[in-house]
Amino acid sequence: MRFSLGSIRQWHWISGAWCLVGILLFSLTGITLNHAADIPANKKITEIDASLPASVIDEFVALPEGEAVIPDVLVDFVSDKYDVAIPASVVGEWDGIEFYAAWPGPGTDSWVAVDSELEMVTYESVDRGWISYFNDLHKGRNTGTVWPWFIDVFAVACIIFSVTGLQLLMRHAPSRASTWPVTVLGVLIPFVILLLFVH
Repeated sequence: MRFSLGSIRQWHWISGAWCLVGILLFSLTGITLNHAADIPANKKITEIDASLPASVIDEFVALPEGEAVIPDVLVDFVSDKYDVAIPASVVGEWDGIEFYAAWPGPGTDSWVAVDSELEMVTYESVDRGWISYFNDLHKGRNTGTVWPWFIDVFAVACIIFSVTGLQLLMRHAPSRASTWPVTVLGVLIPFVILLLFVH
C-alpha cells in the first residue's frame, strides 16, 4: 500500500511531536555525557550512624532469614529522628544478625545496614545532582521498568520520524537540487570520522 504525501506528512509531524521533548532531553544529556570529565561533581552525601531502640531490633530478630522487606519501624525511626526517607518497599538481606539493603536510583545511590548485636543502624545516600540524574535517564540506569519502555517507544517514534523524513526528501528532491548532496554528506560525515579519528 502506498502512502499519499498527506499521510507521510501526518506521520512525520505526529512522530516529530512525540519525539520533541525526548530529542531535546537525549541531545542535551548526550552533550553532558560526552563532557562528563569536564563537569564538576556536585555530590551531596547524607550519613547516619546511630543506635537503635530495642523495639526496632525486635522487629528484625523476628524476621525469617533471607530476603525481607525493610520493617516499617526502621523506616519510621529514620524518618522521625533524621528526616530521611527510606522507601517502604525496599528489599534487603537478613542473615539473623545483620540486615543490608541498597536501592540505587537515577543520580543517586543509597544503602542501609542494621547490626542487631551492636543495635546500630548505618545509612548512606549519595545524590550526584541534576546533571547526573538526567544522564542516568539517558542511559536507562536504575530507572525501574517503565522508563526503559518509554525509551523503546521513543526510539520507534524517532525511526518513524526519520523514515518519513526520508520519504519527504524523495518526494521533493526533483525540485531541490541540493537534497541528495546534503543527505549524502550527513551519511558520510559520521563514517569518515569513525574511519579516520576513532581507533
